[in-house]
Amino acid sequence: MAYSESVLRAAEARLAAERQQHDEQNRRRIAEIYAAQPRLREIDSALRKTSARVMAACFRKGEDTQTALEQLKRENLALQQERAWILDSNEISPDDLADTPICTACGGTGYVGAVMCGCLRELCRQEQKKELSSILGGKERFEHFRLDVYPDAVDPALGVSPRTLMQCILQSAQHYARTFSPASGSILMLGATGLGKTYLSACIARTVADRGFSVAYESAIRVFADFEAEKFGNRGEEASDPTRRYFACDLLILDDLGTEMTTQFTVSALYQIVNTRMLEHKAAIISTNLPAAELERRYGAQTASRLLGSYELYQFRGNDIRMMQK
Repeated sequence: MAYSESVLRAAEARLAAERQQHDEQNRRRIAEIYAAQPRLREIDSALRKTSARVMAACFRKGEDTQTALEQLKRENLALQQERAWILDSNEISPDDLADTPICTACGGTGYVGAVMCGCLRELCRQEQKKELSSILGGKERFEHFRLDVYPDAVDPALGVSPRTLMQCILQSAQHYARTFSPASGSILMLGATGLGKTYLSACIARTVADRGFSVAYESAIRVFADFEAEKFGNRGEEASDPTRRYFACDLLILDDLGTEMTTQFTVSALYQIVNTRMLEHKAAIISTNLPAAELERRYGAQTASRLLGSYELYQFRGNDIRMMQK
């Protein structure tokens, strides 16, 4: 799951801070126990030296090694028994003296080998959720999607009412989000301004992100601006992060395609995004106010054929719900 650099940095910083706090709590707790029971400190210090004493006995000249080892074994056992008695008498758990890491799987580093540990992945999920909330506003939920604002009268061109159509789209979107995998397939949302495309895509983004998948949610204007900054600007690595995540994330949501100033560069960038993610079997959701015929005119036959032929189409119909909700 390829999270953005900003999400990953924030999650790693949180893990480092939590690890430091955890280690400090361990040190403080152990120091308090040793202060109250000085004999425990002496015993633990002696037990830690056992290996060195064994090695010394093995290499010491002029002594019976076996006899020396047997003596060490008896002393070690006696220390362990005394330690157990002190702990039991003072109702101290052996775990209280263990300097255990914050995560036993990765030791608090966030990685097991080259693989991200579950502890860091959970922090990434939380940080991504905060990032999405700052972008979206925090209120987008499937249960808040209002079907009653769509006309209930049958549209002769559809054969059903816009409300019935939107109910089917809502159910499909819920199923998509709740069963999402990176190979779930892609969605193209078509329809006029104010029909709920952005809201529904945000609902999908939240649900998918809450399930631990990496989601990149941006407007078309922002996405193409990032590509332009990478190619023509002087931001270097700073600019390459957002463009990388558009290809690496589990789900890319590109909102309001068509609102950007269309140039040969943006046409090429869109084709690169759509084609690359399709070849790598990665999901995308694209919303646009443009009719299907306009997609080909603006972005060319190659891109339009991929969008209209390989993406599941959500055709939004109805009246501008933003005007109706005022």
